[in-house]
Amino acid sequence: MQDTSKQYDAVINICRNLFVNKMQDYGCAWRILRLPSLTDQVFIKAQRIRGLQENEVRKIDEGEVSEFIGIINYCIMALIQLEKGVATQPDLSTVEASELYDNIIEKTKQLMMDKNHDYGEAWRDMRVSSLTDLILQKLLRVKQIEDNKGKTLVSEGIDANYQDMINYSVFALIHLNAE
Repeated sequence: MQDTSKQYDAVINICRNLFVNKMQDYGCAWRILRLPSLTDQVFIKAQRIRGLQENEVRKIDEGEVSEFIGIINYCIMALIQLEKGVATQPDLSTVEASELYDNIIEKTKQLMMDKNHDYGEAWRDMRVSSLTDLILQKLLRVKQIEDNKGKTLVSEGIDANYQDMINYSVFALIHLNAE
């Protein structure tokens, strides 16, 4: 599992660098997005990945890697929105947003390590297409929870689903980097 931790950190480092660079370019304009808007952004990325996996012809020269990175960063934005609430205008500096990003990743990585221990790194034998399908399933769950105004009877909440999507995306990127 030590390899998994290092591989996880390497993937997150790429995602975080892109997040920070975009914060410098655009600021935190994403802070005005409501949770369903962020969910829809993740959904668009996951649908595009599935399309790339199923279609032989690509009309846009971007592959799965950039889309999985986008899923990770949009999920982190969503988790920040859950924690801080939606803003009416950009309200975070790059440093503040980066600290929130790091805190979320610390918790999300720990969740991955705990589950990875219990499941015996089963994800290593999974296909990237299966990870994509699991992300889409989690998205449909999140949409249903959002439609239910955040209420669940017996299920985990939105935050756990976003964390799982981050971890599935990291696993997919580890697989894709190995190819």
